[in-house]
Amino acid sequence: MMRVNSSQNTGTHYDAMNMRQQRTTLFFTVQDKVGALDECLGALRKAEVSMTRIESRPSKSVDPGYDFFVDISAETKDVVQRVVEGIKKVDIVKDVRCVSSMDTAAAMATPPSGEQPVPWFPRKISDLDTFAEKVLEMGEELSSDHPGAKDPVYRKRRLEIVQKAKQYRTGQPLPRIEYTDQEKETWRQVYTRLRAMHPDYACREFLHVFPLLEQNCGYGPDDIPQIDDISRFLKDCTGFTLRPVMGLLTPRDFLNSLAFRVFHSTQYIRHHSDPYYTPEPDCCHELLGHVPLFADPNFAELAQEVGLASLGASDEDIEKLATIFWFTAEFGLCKEGAAGAVRAYGAGLLSSFGELEYALTESPEKRSFDPSQTSVQKYPITQYQPIYFVAESFRDATAKLREFNATMRRPFQVRYNPYTQSVEVLDSKEKVQHFARSIRNEMQLLATALEQI
Repeated sequence: MMRVNSSQNTGTHYDAMNMRQQRTTLFFTVQDKVGALDECLGALRKAEVSMTRIESRPSKSVDPGYDFFVDISAETKDVVQRVVEGIKKVDIVKDVRCVSSMDTAAAMATPPSGEQPVPWFPRKISDLDTFAEKVLEMGEELSSDHPGAKDPVYRKRRLEIVQKAKQYRTGQPLPRIEYTDQEKETWRQVYTRLRAMHPDYACREFLHVFPLLEQNCGYGPDDIPQIDDISRFLKDCTGFTLRPVMGLLTPRDFLNSLAFRVFHSTQYIRHHSDPYYTPEPDCCHELLGHVPLFADPNFAELAQEVGLASLGASDEDIEKLATIFWFTAEFGLCKEGAAGAVRAYGAGLLSSFGELEYALTESPEKRSFDPSQTSVQKYPITQYQPIYFVAESFRDATAKLREFNATMRRPFQVRYNPYTQSVEVLDSKEKVQHFARSIRNEMQLLATALEQI
């Protein structure tokens, strides 16, 4: 059975909730070579399976090379195994594995001929459970260049932690980790050095929140704070919550989660042999870089705006939104004060000793944040950024982002309902009228409050 929702004049949005099929997610890395991807996809053609989605990005383990994330429709495990074995036979493939297999809604709804399909997206917060095993890199497996790749003790410990994330489901208590003395020492070195740098480089919103995390969430040099305590604090501040994750999610899945004010956070820590380096996000990056600003209402609104725009967005628009996130939440700079001093707010800067200092020198180019330009700017992932974008403020950045999002080709609008923790698709007259009534009620409350001041 298919439920059809009438959309705006641009077309019809199809909800494939009841069209069930087996969707399997494959991940593989290939060397950059003419015809490389076609050789891998040849295995899909031989197995006669349908590919419903493909995403790629530059590989961190193979240079030059690319990581691919492919959704396929397969009826049995034997078919999946046949595809995996076929891809493994391609000599330029360095890694291939099945990262998830589930009976879920079709990844891509199929509308009538001539209309663009709308990718599946989560409608309620529990739908984020489908992302639990869909990681592109790291997680249970470590690339050969990871500092802990040849350390069996670290790998075993890492597996213990990611298994907790793999098993977590919405509504359950967030897993608490009993960190070892060695892990705490690694944290202490990172925490102490960054904490000393932040007053000179971080934005005022970050500096305002950080002491509150020390007072309420156990932040300090002697122990690694628990995401359960942090999540409770964030929820009280802005409604954001944390969720454990095994490793790197696809851009689409990661951004979709932000629409629900959910941030996926790792709980493992970098290898102790090099506390000032990590090839991947770890708890130092998440907790010392990202978390503080999720407690700021204006930044939280900016982050959720990116997430809402990603729901049902085309692959092209997802790439643009992911690039915007890169240049804001990861490597963003902002102005503050009457003199317009430039400070850092991106987590990739605030958790990196070298780049935090470098970004605020005269060496890199600094441009004003403009989503239409920022979204198409190319960037390196293994070296300092040559270009940074500077926001006038979080509010200004959010306003510009909303204007940019209005130009996207998605044939419907969405809103987040915090009461039900669900996403409402505004694709019918009745839904829009209901939304209008709720806005009218809020405006009446605002007018009454203003009269009483």
